[in-house]
Amino acid sequence: MLSVPSPLAKAAPLADSRDSFAITFAPLSLDAVYRLADDPANGAIVVMNGTVRQETDGKPVVALDYQAYEPMAIVIFQQIAAQIRQRWPVVNRVVIHHRIGKLKIGEISVLVAIGSPHRSEAFEACRYAIDQLKHNAPIWKKEFWADGSSNWVSIGACEQTGDC
Repeated sequence: MLSVPSPLAKAAPLADSRDSFAITFAPLSLDAVYRLADDPANGAIVVMNGTVRQETDGKPVVALDYQAYEPMAIVIFQQIAAQIRQRWPVVNRVVIHHRIGKLKIGEISVLVAIGSPHRSEAFEACRYAIDQLKHNAPIWKKEFWADGSSNWVSIGACEQTGDC
């Protein structure tokens, strides 16, 4: 898994050095992300696994193509982790990995894992992380439908549709 260093990282609040952020063309691994979120102090690890679904608004989907402004996306991931640490100080691991490129139905597009001594904070922080990612990270997807048409979906699109 490739973690992209960013020239903008100095401007972002720093996340914990035990955190992991990645944008990759390679398939994402639930096991690898779980291991990165693991810590002996944890009583809970919550993992959010986003996959490519077969339908959007009743239209059959064939594939999604994700693209990202990678250096800035990593900075956003770091900022999300820093915000999590401010809201839930007991959280000890934040892992955010996103895939780019063309993905088929059922493939994993994003994994967010939160390690914490307590489940409540882990669940809340995980939901916060994926919501912030969807609203703020410079990641776009192009939906390819079975009828041969396609459409780009941009940042904030979930706010327009209510499907966040």
